[in-house]
Amino acid sequence: MEEISSISECGFSANADDISMSKDMAGFVQKVFLAEAAIPLDNDGDGVPDSLDMCADTPPGVKVDASGCPLDTDGDGVYDYLDKCPDTPLGASVSSDGCPLDSDGDGVYDYLDECPDTPKGASVNEKGCCVIGGATLFDTAKWEIKTQFHSGLDKAAEIIKKNPSLKIEIQGHTDNRGSERYNKQLSENRAKAVMKYLVEKGIEQDRLKAEGFGFSRPTATNKTPEGRAENRRVELKVIR
Repeated sequence: MEEISSISECGFSANADDISMSKDMAGFVQKVFLAEAAIPLDNDGDGVPDSLDMCADTPPGVKVDASGCPLDTDGDGVYDYLDKCPDTPLGASVSSDGCPLDSDGDGVYDYLDECPDTPKGASVNEKGCCVIGGATLFDTAKWEIKTQFHSGLDKAAEIIKKNPSLKIEIQGHTDNRGSERYNKQLSENRAKAVMKYLVEKGIEQDRLKAEGFGFSRPTATNKTPEGRAENRRVELKVIR
């Protein structure tokens, strides 16, 4: 017993002779029943003993798990107490402060961005794509660009000029009124009209590609006027 207590560094051994006197018995009772138990060390004060603590230097007040490490509720690799975006969707790449990346700086996080290489300064929609003019860029069933949208296209031309390594696909889209064949041709004509305008503004034609998608790629419902208006659009996408 004495050997065991010395190895474990806790407890003690005693025999009958050690407690034969009343004062010895009093000391024994004090040690066994009244002495305070040894408190395990917890240097960072997180409530997890050092012997179990996998993160021994947790800052004061930070919530930890059973292993003594700070919580990471959204599982992005950034502890909650450092995370400025604590609800990041699973799998989204984040920066050191826990916020999703926005590689092209257009204000749309990469995991939501359908056009991840948008040139700096371009105006984008909620999907991160550059949309020119919307439904009012053209009159119904027409592909001549309205004059009031020339300034927007001029800005797009300047941005493309400042990024000479980029190649741009001009994508025309329509709502679902009319036949598939008709809308495919209409959207292509509108995309070509925008390409022609950009070429006239000094963009090399071999950097541009016009493509019509008809009503095959709606971004909104075609059951309402507002939705159809959103679907009638021209998008500029970087294809490199």
